[in-house]
Amino acid sequence: MKKTRDVHLKQFVKNYLAIPDTDWHLIADCFRQQQVKRGEVILESGDVCRHLYFLESGLLRYFIVKDGEEKNKFFTVAPYFFTSQYSFNNQAPARETIQAIEDSVIWETTYRENQRLLQLTSWNQFAQKITQEVQFFTEEILEELQTETAENRYIKLLNHQPELLQRIPLKHLASFLGIAPQSLSRIRKKVMAGHRS
Repeated sequence: MKKTRDVHLKQFVKNYLAIPDTDWHLIADCFRQQQVKRGEVILESGDVCRHLYFLESGLLRYFIVKDGEEKNKFFTVAPYFFTSQYSFNNQAPARETIQAIEDSVIWETTYRENQRLLQLTSWNQFAQKITQEVQFFTEEILEELQTETAENRYIKLLNHQPELLQRIPLKHLASFLGIAPQSLSRIRKKVMAGHRS
């Protein structure tokens, strides 16, 4: 699809650091906009991730298949950058699948284009900031998995991202919390009853 507007991409990057106009023209030229339909797979497990993406609008899930069942690792909410970090950085097969939960708008740049952009001080600094932030989020999720109950994790989502609970299908949310959909239904009823009392 022909590039139309990159204002959302530019605004997101500017939230992290100032980008000189000369650098921005180079960056913008490397990104192309795509429309992704709900249910469409952006990256299949086992394939090499050849793109870095920016999610302008929509919602994505990362999942692996274990013992024949899909296990959701986490979700990406717009606006944010995403990729299969291990696969993209090493140009090796991806360990997870990335799929759109909603119709989404994404911008993509190739591995080679990103390598060239990393020669820019501004883009290099931005990439480091995003990488550190993603690592922090990942560590936080892993720590919660080890220390928090599914109910407490659900309550945290309810308190901090209530709109997300309306957008993620029940089966995907239950998988993310590591419980059966029926167990999640019981937790939701219990939490709602507690809020009313």
